[in-house]
Amino acid sequence: MTPILTIEIADPEERLTPETLRWLAQTADRAVKVLGGTGEVRVKLVGDAEMTQAHAEFMDIAETTDVLTFDMSENLSDVDDGDQSPAIALTPSGEVIVRKRVGLDVDILACVDEAQRQVKTRGHAVEREVLLYIVHGVLHCLGFDDHDAEAAALMHRVEDAVLSAVGVGPVFHSVGPTGSSGA
Repeated sequence: MTPILTIEIADPEERLTPETLRWLAQTADRAVKVLGGTGEVRVKLVGDAEMTQAHAEFMDIAETTDVLTFDMSENLSDVDDGDQSPAIALTPSGEVIVRKRVGLDVDILACVDEAQRQVKTRGHAVEREVLLYIVHGVLHCLGFDDHDAEAAALMHRVEDAVLSAVGVGPVFHSVGPTGSSGA
């Protein structure tokens, strides 16, 4: 029996078109499957006001951000196999290797206003930036962190490898219209 993955994307303020939402959900599904994910991923698209409020409430930072991830799974506390390494690794050539499967139960807030600001320098469509935020959130649930430069660099390489594997190509390190990297 194939493990089931459900991706739900809510856009209560209709910030993206229905066609764009379908592409985003289908592509996010493929990306999370590349990561070996099963379970449920729920994404709510928000603007700066709602993101600022959530960021202040949950992180005590009163400003907007790109993505907030809420890992609702009980796997981390109920099952401890002693292996604290991320569930995903990269080969030297940049291919994604699933080291262990993780059942996901995750809520993600993705800020479309921030995505719109980012695409001005990165030179790609807003849905690609939002897709990056979804992959970023899922990676947090798979053991990745980005609170120091080295860990962030690895996380961004994995994000781009996953997005390349599903045919989107690199998003974090994409070269924008000015020729500068998104890094």
